[in-house]
Amino acid sequence: MGRILVIGAGGQLGTVLTNRLKEIYGEHQVIASDLRPIKAFTGLFELIDATDSGRIEEVVKQYEVEEVYHLAAILSANGEKNPLGTWEINMKTLFNVLEVSRLNGVKKVFYPSSIAVFGSEVEQQNTPQASFLNPSTVYGISKAAGENWAQYYFQKYGLDVRSLRYPGVIGYQSLPGGGTTDYAVDIYHKAVEEVSFSCFLEKDTTLPMIYMDDAIRATVELMQAPIESIKTRTSYNLAGMSFSPEEIAAAIKKIYPNFRITYEPDFRQQIAASWPQSIDDSRARDDWGWRPEYDLNTMTEDMIKNLKAKYSTSN
Repeated sequence: MGRILVIGAGGQLGTVLTNRLKEIYGEHQVIASDLRPIKAFTGLFELIDATDSGRIEEVVKQYEVEEVYHLAAILSANGEKNPLGTWEINMKTLFNVLEVSRLNGVKKVFYPSSIAVFGSEVEQQNTPQASFLNPSTVYGISKAAGENWAQYYFQKYGLDVRSLRYPGVIGYQSLPGGGTTDYAVDIYHKAVEEVSFSCFLEKDTTLPMIYMDDAIRATVELMQAPIESIKTRTSYNLAGMSFSPEEIAAAIKKIYPNFRITYEPDFRQQIAASWPQSIDDSRARDDWGWRPEYDLNTMTEDMIKNLKAKYSTSN
């Protein structure tokens, strides 16, 4: 197969996904790219500002890229600090990737969407795939628009764009990236450091989440699925587990009985309250065989094991 380009490889998801793609396809088949150099990556790396379509095209042509994973975006919480700037960046970078791909023989594009596309009008329990989208953040608005553009490019130009609506992604490999669900990453770091954690959500705010290993596997499985299996061309609902801050704290206390959590809700509480509490991902299960492997307890055990190893190495 041709080479794979990952745009935004330095992000929370991109770091892990890029390394996984290298494991599967070989180090010299995958080009990592970001706004600035990233020392953690070995192999091929290119500086790309995704708002510069000419630079994307240059790299696509240089390496004869056939697949693009477009991960560059400003996330929900950070996006609310500069709504118009977030819209401009999130949409411009998507259009650049779609147009460069269409015009230069790219065969597949991955576009990450999010549960942020949902709003107050959805069923919060077991939210269906075909739900009315009235997102409450500019990040969610941009993702909802992007889903429709992904479908448009497939229907009009035949560009094979595939997408997942990620819930909150939790992983030990990188630090939080400015999302509303990021408390569920930070809380594990505090637990391993044996310090108390102040949560910006209320204790009973239940949200859909997924462990990084499952999120990466879902992404790879989606992109490897035969084209005839991909029947949703906006974005597939994806689910792993659902829990509240109170429940994740209880799981941590099984390992760290003295762990302490306090609650100081901020503007992110309003964002979280507009999102689903659980997700119906039956279409992904039926179309390309998606199944999560981690629940709250198995994720907690793996997070703490890996973070302990990480902190002991750095000390």
